Amino acid sequence: MVGRTRVNRIATIERRVPPRTHQELLTQAIKREGEAQRRLIDGDVEAARTEFREVSELYRQSWQAAHARAYGRLVGMLKAAVLAGGGAEAAAYAHAALVDADPASATANYARAIAALIVGDDEDAQARARAMGTGGQAFARTGAAISALAARDDASYVNALAAIVGDFERRSEHLTGLAIADTALMLEALADRRGMAAAIESPVLPAR
Repeated sequence: MVGRTRVNRIATIERRVPPRTHQELLTQAIKREGEAQRRLIDGDVEAARTEFREVSELYRQSWQAAHARAYGRLVGMLKAAVLAGGGAEAAAYAHAALVDADPASATANYARAIAALIVGDDEDAQARARAMGTGGQAFARTGAAISALAARDDASYVNALAAIVGDFERRSEHLTGLAIADTALMLEALADRRGMAAAIESPVLPAR
């Protein structure tokens, strides 16, 4: 758990770190994430989980080294932690790190929504998911899926997940270079913990 002093420093000080430091950590995280995704595609789930644990740590380190509004790195940390089979520790870290984050930031609300869903705070997950809508269609789609999971609304979740997967299928570029719907994978991992997995089949999802 991050202490109050640390959280306040993150929220109030623009960290002046040489760009190469945090950018190198981010580049490493993305590279290793691609390797973990490849493991999933190849069906090596246990090896993928080990990789994702390391990816989550790299994203956390890149967040610590970057400026205080680099909320996407916390999203990456949480996604990887969930795909590693866990997430509780990462959720607690994100919750503390974001205590004073910009309430209008769709990315910060995304991280908060994931963290809330991980720990079972469904009310907060729904509130944060609704606030994600200001970030555009991709955020709105993911927010709808998170909200449905928090409400335990199976039908709405399946529809929201299908929209996310469809968007990934239409993309010509992917962050890690692999055509894989990582957002859908994270959501399905969380859905499975609630007995709500949709089990959608798609070229951008590993075979189950």
